[in-house]
Amino acid sequence: MAKVLVTGGAGYLGGWCVVRLLQGGWSVRTTVRDLSREAELRSSVSSEVDPGGRLEVVKADLLSDDGWAVAVAGCDYVLHVASPFPASAPTDPDDLIRPAREGTLRVLRAAVGAGVRRVVVTSSVAAIAYGHGPERYAPDAAPMTEADWTNVDGSHVSAYAKSKTLAERAAREFIAHEGGATELVTVNPSGIFGPTIGRDIGTSLIIVQRLLKGALPGLPRLGFQVVDVRDTADLHVKVMTDERAAGGRYPATGEFLWFDEFARVLREEVPELAGKVPTRKIPDWVLQAYGLIDAQARAVRGELGRTRRVDAGASRALGWSPKPARETLADSARSLAALGAG
Repeated sequence: MAKVLVTGGAGYLGGWCVVRLLQGGWSVRTTVRDLSREAELRSSVSSEVDPGGRLEVVKADLLSDDGWAVAVAGCDYVLHVASPFPASAPTDPDDLIRPAREGTLRVLRAAVGAGVRRVVVTSSVAAIAYGHGPERYAPDAAPMTEADWTNVDGSHVSAYAKSKTLAERAAREFIAHEGGATELVTVNPSGIFGPTIGRDIGTSLIIVQRLLKGALPGLPRLGFQVVDVRDTADLHVKVMTDERAAGGRYPATGEFLWFDEFARVLREEVPELAGKVPTRKIPDWVLQAYGLIDAQARAVRGELGRTRRVDAGASRALGWSPKPARETLADSARSLAALGAG
């Protein structure tokens, strides 16, 4: 079959994209920033599928032009998954915005130059659901859709949300003016959970890890939508070749859960692992006050009580269907335990 380039194959989602492509019979080339990670990547992938001779690993960095022409050469499709997603906000927002925007354009230029048919860029609901008025986050508000865009000048918009929004807008503008025959599709996931195939557990999965370790003093009134990493990878592969997907934005979103619901699911589904999961709720005022001295608490103060929902109707119309959040979170906990990180 044709060859697909996956950027960031050593990452949490990137690794699963490589696995799903290999399971589907594709030949895969993937990028890493440091070739010392090649053996680890191959071992992780091999835990799910035998790649045979269909997996190639090359070096390329989003902050450098070096290696990208070689990476895309001979590829029919590109899944651009690599992007920074730190657990805490950077001091300088450009530390996120620059590699996200410039890295995406770097990959697109190389893909267009190589005559790639379609590029699938991993964006985020962070490029859809932030910076709007408070009425959009009320419990009874209609879900947002792929037609919505984050207002980067709005209140409580993180550096990460700005980076994903600006990178996706730049990608669409580039393809519109310089893309030629190369098509662009974006996938916009919510919080990604589920099993990991390597030591990169992804930023969202750290929430489950902290709950299991009892590292949180209680459960704040925070919530977000859950999507399985395997389902997210499946959506990337689906929109890569589906003719109906050309040019579209495809949310990968599932059930909305508050932190106390996360905790309850873990206690019910994996009681043998959930002995340290907190039961006490943290009042809003406590987190607001703690934000005066703690950067992570300060970063989420604007999220307290907000219900952000993005509808995945466009993705479901292509035949995509996410797993129940309960199954995903249970698999997350078991995977972390097997890794020794739970």
